[in-house]
Amino acid sequence: MERKKIVVFTGAGVSADSGIATFRDADGLWANYRIEEVCTPEALKHNRAKVIEFYNLRRRELLSKRPNAGHEAIAKMEEWADVTVITQNIDNLHEQAGSTRVVHLHGELMKLRSQLNDELIYDINDGWEQDLDARGEDGALLRPHIVFFGESVPMFDAACKIVSKADILIVVGTSLAVYPAASLVFYVRDRNVPIYLVDPGTPDTAMIRNPLRHIKERGMVGVPQLVEELRDELTK
Repeated sequence: MERKKIVVFTGAGVSADSGIATFRDADGLWANYRIEEVCTPEALKHNRAKVIEFYNLRRRELLSKRPNAGHEAIAKMEEWADVTVITQNIDNLHEQAGSTRVVHLHGELMKLRSQLNDELIYDINDGWEQDLDARGEDGALLRPHIVFFGESVPMFDAACKIVSKADILIVVGTSLAVYPAASLVFYVRDRNVPIYLVDPGTPDTAMIRNPLRHIKERGMVGVPQLVEELRDELTK
């Protein structure tokens, strides 16, 4: 039997189930910082120390977290389907859970890159801390490998192509309010491709014309349930 191509598009809700704070939370790391101070190109230019400090703290937080049942269920699908994860999240919890094809739209927390050459990207393999004056092989200062507010999303075109080949699209833990990422749901190849939405809230689905099923559960609850159903249906 031909393996179905399943694309899973994940947002902050998946990581929140592992205890990672999002910028919409009133507590956690974001409570002490404003987006304008730590997540814009201007902030990096005018207050580099504060930006580096913030992402160091986020890495330290990440090292204490583990994938949850939602991450693990998504990874498990690779046993019987052709699965690609497209995520808005910058953590590596999908990879930790075992997913082998993960596209990070907004960058990766455990990587740094040159401020002058976007192609020079470095893994942080030891601990969580970036030195303030760390430089790349080109001599330029390094920055978090993160897409800041106001910057383009370099992986978006690749993500659109992946979604356009999907037999099934699963959307988990996103409000569908952050663009351009949210527009990925419109790149399915035709209106017969089913879309499954797992989120306890009410994401904006008004423009979706495909068959849509909304499972109003947190990712760590709803995703394992959905994956089990799809496995039973697709491996008969």
